Amino acid sequence: MELIKNLKETSIIKNLFIAICGTIILAVSAKVKIPFYPVPMTMQTFVVLLLGISLGWKLGLFTVSLYLIQGIVGLPVFAGTPEKGIGIIYFTGPTMGYLIGFLVAVYLAGIFKYTDNFFKNLIKLIFSVSFIYLLGMIWLGSLIGWDKPIFKLGAQPFLLAELFKVVLLALIIPALFKFKKF
Repeated sequence: MELIKNLKETSIIKNLFIAICGTIILAVSAKVKIPFYPVPMTMQTFVVLLLGISLGWKLGLFTVSLYLIQGIVGLPVFAGTPEKGIGIIYFTGPTMGYLIGFLVAVYLAGIFKYTDNFFKNLIKLIFSVSFIYLLGMIWLGSLIGWDKPIFKLGAQPFLLAELFKVVLLALIIPALFKFKKF
């Protein structure tokens, strides 16, 4: 009985360590801006999907939730923080829908089964990441008004970069699973 208790405690500590490392990687990915057309891109959505794929839906969801909590309580983990504000004020701004979409995307990326088939993996990743933009545009529309060009403001500038990221991820998925087996 003591052995089972120790194994559970070890597992909890290990998963917490993995989640904290995941939030650090996610925070770094939010801060690094890569020159891209038409707008610079961060690798945040790439990391969100990667967390789902590599950690599974439970630990991936916990990791992204922990990241969001860190940002809500005021740690400057989000893109544009601390320059554009921090905490709950920043969280409830124009990007809140996208940040909530991270939860859906990591969940979906975590429940899908991946294979060596590039196109099937790509479709799963596009489906997963689409919820970031869908929820982001819904929140943006409710915040700034539906009379504004929501798609043009909230998704269109990022689609080319997003396509690049999901293609890259779909290409490396087979290598991820070979690496994960060790």
